[in-house]
Amino acid sequence: MRVFVTGATGFVGSTVVRELVDAGHQVIGLARSDAGAKSLTDAGAEVHRGDFVDLESLRTGAAKSDAVIHTAFIHDFSKFAENSEIERPALEAIGSALVGSDRPLIVTSGLALLAKGRAATEEDPPVPVSASYPRASEATAASLEALGVRTAVVRLPQVHDTVKQGLITYAIHVAREKGISAYVGEGRNRWAAAHRLDVARLYRLALEKNAAGARYHAVAEEGVPARDIAEAIGRGLNVPVVSIAPEETAGHFGWLGAFVGMDLLASSAQTRERLGWKPTGPTLLTDLGNMRYSQS
Repeated sequence: MRVFVTGATGFVGSTVVRELVDAGHQVIGLARSDAGAKSLTDAGAEVHRGDFVDLESLRTGAAKSDAVIHTAFIHDFSKFAENSEIERPALEAIGSALVGSDRPLIVTSGLALLAKGRAATEEDPPVPVSASYPRASEATAASLEALGVRTAVVRLPQVHDTVKQGLITYAIHVAREKGISAYVGEGRNRWAAAHRLDVARLYRLALEKNAAGARYHAVAEEGVPARDIAEAIGRGLNVPVVSIAPEETAGHFGWLGAFVGMDLLASSAQTRERLGWKPTGPTLLTDLGNMRYSQS
């Protein structure tokens, strides 16, 4: 299959590219720089020059593909609402090239606010777009599906290896800057996680399954306690581990304070059954224990 991948040089997207190429698919990767283009060529992919905000490049990339996997996002969460709004027309541009065909579009989303007091499941509907959670990728996918685009959604947890760990990477930066590794309250809130190689394999399986309207959870661990994460960071940086009150989170963590107290617990039972997906990568705490904090 000829697959157009946005975010093809990013942390998740670059791993998806390698997974697809290794499985025998032809990959067209979006690249805006010479360095990105070279990394795609080295991975065995075709380069499509363009940018996430260059809507015409997105349309033409989708038009010459058999499928699209959308992993691109501007990961500056201090401008989460602004960057979420940039994503909407990008997805609409991609979808415009796929309307009325059976060519699938796999859209990336997250797990925040899907459920309260329990693990989120694939049956949970997307969160309505709001000021508290402005990302609209699932809502846009639903609107494209209504127009005749064959869509599916992959919801990501904290995707990790020994270099990056999703939002936890930013928590490490804060801990280094402040000289303490903090968690909120008793640190009982939990964050789902998965190794990036397992996540890339899930995208491939979802592509090959090609089930319209499907939702998949790329979750290997349903929930790692926030206190355990903070303690792993404290060991890695050799700094004290402390609890802070909920009202202190914004002052201590900045924009990350909107996330650190959330219970991002999620199940992937249905995903595993539907796709035969069996994550085998290291756990989040294993990767946090093995990373080189002096280089993070």
